[in-house]
Amino acid sequence: MTASAFSNNNPAGALGPAARQESLTALKATTEPGNELDVLVVGGGVVGVGSALDAVTRGLNVGIVEANDWASGTSSRSSKLIHGGLRYLPMLEFSLVTEALKERGLLLQRIAPHLVRPVPFLYPLTKRFVERPYVAAGILLYDTLGLTSGNSRGLPMQKHFSKRGTLRAAPSLKDDAMIGSIRYYDAQVDDAKYVANMVRTAASYGAHAVNQVTVVDFLREGERVVGAKVRNNEDGTEFEIRAKQVVNATGVWTDETQGMVTDRGQLKVRASKGIHLVVPRDRFQSTVGLILQTEKSVLFVIPWGRHWIIGTTDTDWKLDKAHPAASAKDIDYVLNHVNTVLKRPLTREDVEGVYAGLRPLLAGESDSTAKLSREHVVAHPVPGMVVVAGGKWTTYRVMAKDAVDEATRSMDEKVPASVTASIPLLGAAGFKAAWNRRHRTATESGVHEARIEHLLNRYGSMTTEVLEIIAGDASLAEPLPGADDYLKAEVVYAATHEGALHVNDVLTRRTRISIESWDRGVSAAPVVAQLMAGILGWSDEQRENEVKHYVARVDAERLSQEQPDDETADAARLGVENIVPLR
Repeated sequence: MTASAFSNNNPAGALGPAARQESLTALKATTEPGNELDVLVVGGGVVGVGSALDAVTRGLNVGIVEANDWASGTSSRSSKLIHGGLRYLPMLEFSLVTEALKERGLLLQRIAPHLVRPVPFLYPLTKRFVERPYVAAGILLYDTLGLTSGNSRGLPMQKHFSKRGTLRAAPSLKDDAMIGSIRYYDAQVDDAKYVANMVRTAASYGAHAVNQVTVVDFLREGERVVGAKVRNNEDGTEFEIRAKQVVNATGVWTDETQGMVTDRGQLKVRASKGIHLVVPRDRFQSTVGLILQTEKSVLFVIPWGRHWIIGTTDTDWKLDKAHPAASAKDIDYVLNHVNTVLKRPLTREDVEGVYAGLRPLLAGESDSTAKLSREHVVAHPVPGMVVVAGGKWTTYRVMAKDAVDEATRSMDEKVPASVTASIPLLGAAGFKAAWNRRHRTATESGVHEARIEHLLNRYGSMTTEVLEIIAGDASLAEPLPGADDYLKAEVVYAATHEGALHVNDVLTRRTRISIESWDRGVSAAPVVAQLMAGILGWSDEQRENEVKHYVARVDAERLSQEQPDDETADAARLGVENIVPLR
């Protein structure tokens, strides 16, 4: 076993071009005697990256590969909530809720206080006498489970409002939409930013992390899986990676990746599509978010900077998994439900952005994906491969711990227990002190204090690294065209530190420009490409190709969102495949 955390040549966890090449070299070297990995993780979503961090912080030699970009699937398309799942209490899922609330406390206070923050919600009451005590009891249980989960919750308890108090908190609600409300707290996160930060943290402990590397087959010795054959999407080359154990954390692709190895004892995963709308914050007035009951589930209205995120749906999806499409029917469903409580109805013209994601649900007897369990399962279908599936974004760390526990059971040497409950992500240490001195930082750097606050809420104490880029070129303190919230320096940082390899990576995941700007990032794309080109060594032709591909992707998504149903929306979205680098 190699204690790679103590032989780390990349202490900052920066995932630039040189670090990527070093990781590729290290992974290729695993075919040499004595160089095999302890654990190879397949899948760069929150559970896969969490597994890599869990394994490497136990002192194991770890590699992780992702076929596209970090968090490019489900993990960047969630409701962006860190929550216990209030709606699971009526289903008597007490253990699931308690576990999630424990993780919420850890993320808020220890693991990522710079990325996870409290958010208040109103639960509108519509029935007199009976509903308030019933809902209050449920939220009290929710709050109490948070308190008893082993971490100080750090969030206020519920507060009751009359109808007048509700309208003061949310003036845009219809007068007859409620008779009162109860306020409670959960937390939220930029999911893709979190995963990018976590993969850097894993790299800082010595994990070999490479995106745009696709598994094309698994290596076998008899029945045992001993690694994977992979393809580097950036240059088309293929090579082998050897490992004692492979952790398969591929989410909605679990059935396909398992199928490369065995058709026995498989976990079965169903994909459930959820779509979200993004609208400007000024389209309606409220100081809090909302949680609304629907006939199928719940609808969240979530504060998101200068925007609202509204969602989600919960429908079975059996079409293209890489690019789930939101149809006009989906969008109208969300608008119709939120408009039941708003004085001024939202229209399609109010929608800045739309995104669709797939939840990997463990298949069951139910025809409705809304009724399938959010519990996770870890299985060892064949020697050498562990599969983890199901679960919730909030409980990724528990899923990762369970997967690595299973993978290390058969190792010859005793492997330490998981320590990720006590390991902060990069940028967490010193965040509160950095926040407290933000005015001084603004004065010293010449960057406006509001910009410093924006950077601190995205990079934590690593904000100094972004400011160093600006110090080297003052023009990088300028905002991107059509996206005033983001600075040019953040594009440079995405390519030099966060593993961004394409324009789409920056506009869709390292920033949220693709869903937060009216043109969905089209005007920013040429500037982003120009900034990335020098770092990644693109030719003029490659730079132009990146911009053309991004614009075509936006056009395909807009077209899909005008289609009447899933089939036609899927066909429209498939008009643009993933970008293929010019070689």
